[in-house]
Amino acid sequence: QLIMDKDNIPEHVEIIMDGNGRWAKSHGLERWEGHKKGVDAVRTAMEAAGEIGVKYLTLYAFSIENWNRPKKEIDVLMGLMVDAILPEEVYNKLQGLIARTASNTGLTLVLALSYGARWEILTAAKRIAQDVRDGKIEDVEAFTDADFSAYLTTSGIPDPDLLIRTSGECRLSNFLLWQLAYTELYFLD
Repeated sequence: QLIMDKDNIPEHVEIIMDGNGRWAKSHGLERWEGHKKGVDAVRTAMEAAGEIGVKYLTLYAFSIENWNRPKKEIDVLMGLMVDAILPEEVYNKLQGLIARTASNTGLTLVLALSYGARWEILTAAKRIAQDVRDGKIEDVEAFTDADFSAYLTTSGIPDPDLLIRTSGECRLSNFLLWQLAYTELYFLD
């Protein structure tokens, strides 16, 4: 039986969803079939996070580097994402849901799609340089890490407390490198 300390629930959990293709291969299936199973895992993770009181759940679903995969696999991954979140009737329902839940205080889901931390940090640095050039930042010496964080794509979202990576890989894969500075890391098979 799992015993949970309800006073010690992470506010922000991130999951690098990895290993679906390898799981499929190890079970004699095509890689894309593993990705389809991954959609079920996403639903389970979202429901569990919401039930225990996690405030933010970030899912690293597709990295910039994933564009280098075989075309058939990318097509399947994009199709799964579209089926899961973007068909017109789902999109319309989603817009209504967003409006109805705008004042809710429960789980906030963040999807990292076509994301890369080096791209994010470089983009932030360029924006900062432009703001210095434009005189919007006058005292560079007074510029803090909180000021820098405001230029990131995760501005307004707390840094993660816990990162979970599936698949047995023990690396960050260019994911939220700035934000993970003090995050607990958990790698599982």
